Amino acid sequence: MPENISFNEIPVDIRTPGQFIEIDNSRALKGLPTQGRRLLVMGQRLAAGTVLQAVPTRISNAAEAINYFGRGSQLANMVAAAKAANAYTEMWAVALDDNAAGVASAHTVTLSGVVAAAGTLRLYVGGVRVEAAVAAGEANSATATKLAAAINANLDLPVTAAAALAVVTITCRHKGEMGNTLDLRVNYYSDDASPVGLVSAIAQSVVGSANPAVLTAFASLGGDQYYSIISGWSDVANLTACEAEMSTRWGPMAQRTGHVFAGVSGTYGTLAGLGSARNSPHTTLIGAKKVPTSPWILASVLGAVCEFHGAIDPARPFQTLVLPGILSPSITDRFTLEERNLLLRDGISTFTVGPDGTVNIERVITTYQTNAFGIEDISYLDLETKWTVDYIRYAVRARIALRYPRFKLADDGTQFAAGQAIVTPRGIRAELFGLFRELEEVGLVENFDQFKNDLIVVRSDADPNRVNAVIPPDVVNQFRVFAAAVQFRL
Repeated sequence: MPENISFNEIPVDIRTPGQFIEIDNSRALKGLPTQGRRLLVMGQRLAAGTVLQAVPTRISNAAEAINYFGRGSQLANMVAAAKAANAYTEMWAVALDDNAAGVASAHTVTLSGVVAAAGTLRLYVGGVRVEAAVAAGEANSATATKLAAAINANLDLPVTAAAALAVVTITCRHKGEMGNTLDLRVNYYSDDASPVGLVSAIAQSVVGSANPAVLTAFASLGGDQYYSIISGWSDVANLTACEAEMSTRWGPMAQRTGHVFAGVSGTYGTLAGLGSARNSPHTTLIGAKKVPTSPWILASVLGAVCEFHGAIDPARPFQTLVLPGILSPSITDRFTLEERNLLLRDGISTFTVGPDGTVNIERVITTYQTNAFGIEDISYLDLETKWTVDYIRYAVRARIALRYPRFKLADDGTQFAAGQAIVTPRGIRAELFGLFRELEEVGLVENFDQFKNDLIVVRSDADPNRVNAVIPPDVVNQFRVFAAAVQFRL
């Protein structure tokens, strides 16, 4: 017959004299579990990089990314931006080569006019300033040569340049669509001024096409989990692939939650059209109109900021958090409140700009908008909701695994000794009540009475070794809107 106390390692029939004491850590941990989270950045590499494509690599600092993926590569610049925004989260990166069938985008800067006085020509490439000194009366062809040299001198830029006569041709280092949204402008800050008499005209001369296939990157991840994933590509094919991959990872048999952040650039109509055509709780698109900073950098910063603060408290709203290093659009290029409100109904996350030009998160949403019947559904609207319920799932899983690692299962009312490793549905129910109280204390759930009334824990009729449960937490929400009527008196 078994002893009253269930031991894990000490046999019940040992006859050798001695003192045998096992160590059991199943009750050692108190409170809620810490959820391990990693950040993954996906982008294109250059041939100079030492790490081949589709090799997940841990990144400690931005200098490593330059060595691994090539200086001036999309991925090295994305990692640098993400590291600047979040230096603490464990970061990994996986690179892809350019699509062999791709075309690199190109732009031209055509100079004309007669320079009346010496000055400085300032060109911003993806929000990075490039300067060239211009002498009075200088030939436009000479100025073009200086500007091209200044561009090529900055090896971190995602472009190279060549001058011919008075035209500078700026070509993206990568094939694909990324260069199509690269912002090029002369002057940005209020005190920037071109040399008097110099005229600059910027135009796109070659449209980039054919991004790499993100599925190649996902295939390299295997079973490893990455909680926040930043994608350098936002074309429809790659977004669709991201949604399908994350949906598979989210399911109950995998439970390897991941969320993809991507940046998009365009007019209100362009962004609304793109966002309204998506419907996934696993992707976030941050939209901008003529932001100097490139959209893949904007996505890198947003993903890094959300990951840092979401790991601290998944339910606390991201609104007002600063996106460091992002240059704000000019006043005329900022979406109005009405436009932002509509974009938030079309699956596009938004930001605001402070008086000092600081770019701040307004609301981070997913692209999920309707349920399977096409009816409007806000259950996964906010990223905070998804991350909160995922943490609750993780906490339940950890609690059951730690408390009952090798337990027997019996019906409620079974009479057994206190030391026996036996659990009943009622015992699990009590454990979940305690877990809910802990989640309530840290501000993740509310309404204990509802939870108590709706919680179902039963032993399976089909499998005697299984317990089924319906766990109905009421998750806390975010304070976003305050509405009031000022009924003044005279």
